[in-house]
Amino acid sequence: MDNQPKLPSMDNAACSAGGAPATYRVCAFYRFMRLEEIPLLQKLIRSRLIEAEMCGTVLLAPEGINGTVAGPESGTLEFFEWLQSQPGLSSLQVRESWCENPPFKRTKVKIKKEIVTLGAEGVDPVGQTGTYVSPDEWDALIEDPEVLLIDARNGYEVEVGRFKGAVSPDTATFRDFPDYVKQHLNPEQNPKIAMYCTGGIRCEKASAYLRQNGFREVFQLQGGILNYLETIPGDQSSWEGECFVFDDRTTVDENLAIGGYDQCHACRRPISESHKQSDKYTKGVSCPKCYDSKSDRDRLRYAERERQTHLSDLRGDVHIGPGSQANPATRIARSYDNSQEHADE
Repeated sequence: MDNQPKLPSMDNAACSAGGAPATYRVCAFYRFMRLEEIPLLQKLIRSRLIEAEMCGTVLLAPEGINGTVAGPESGTLEFFEWLQSQPGLSSLQVRESWCENPPFKRTKVKIKKEIVTLGAEGVDPVGQTGTYVSPDEWDALIEDPEVLLIDARNGYEVEVGRFKGAVSPDTATFRDFPDYVKQHLNPEQNPKIAMYCTGGIRCEKASAYLRQNGFREVFQLQGGILNYLETIPGDQSSWEGECFVFDDRTTVDENLAIGGYDQCHACRRPISESHKQSDKYTKGVSCPKCYDSKSDRDRLRYAERERQTHLSDLRGDVHIGPGSQANPATRIARSYDNSQEHADE
């Protein structure tokens, strides 16, 4: 295989607000593999990202690499040309979209135990996963009445969009998925299972877990929802609603343009304009979905964080990498990380 960046060829003008050309290329990528010399790779990736003026989060673990980063077109092309030239990364899975404003505020490269945290011992996506199904073949599969369609994402993601007929495990984090399987699924009663998630990575782990526990026919949407939306025209799509993404865009629509939801920075759940009209909504502090579960102390802490964030924006503080000049208050204000998909899903 060659080492050229394997990024989809998209017209960025079509993905920006008002038809104006979008300037930030957003790239979600992962690969399960036996990763070695991780601390050295961490330093190299961080250096390359900063050099390319890119922000986002990259996770490294013995089981592979996972991340979402964004930057100018030239920088992302150069970064992925370099990354895909590294041993074992030539076939790196990458999904791409565009946006007009930077979707991340910092550059982080972290070493983790898992690149997507399932928390179940012995799950090996390198050795055994489900059967990949292309977007072109996906709708025919999920129309089969013998197939149980499972949305492998968390409950708050499913709120804003899903494939018709999909069952939601209603998990709070991906680590809850094994418990859902134990309580609700059975290899004999559910012989055929189809699964999907945002970009495909959770299904790699989830399908491996199912196969390990006796489920024989397990299928997964190749490249996840993002690949499906990129491939299937909206008037032919079985997708309903918008897709939650783990950056400042919050959601994208069927054209991968910025969607109609915002995010509550207290509970990280998607909120609509109608939620903002509630007397339980305060920007950065609470929303109708979390107000009753937060204490007054929580809300005071969130209010201070929001104040510091606002001051930081007014000053124009830069958050690209560990060498930024952000002051301590700014670092506290930015301590929450929208890239939660890469931390615990």
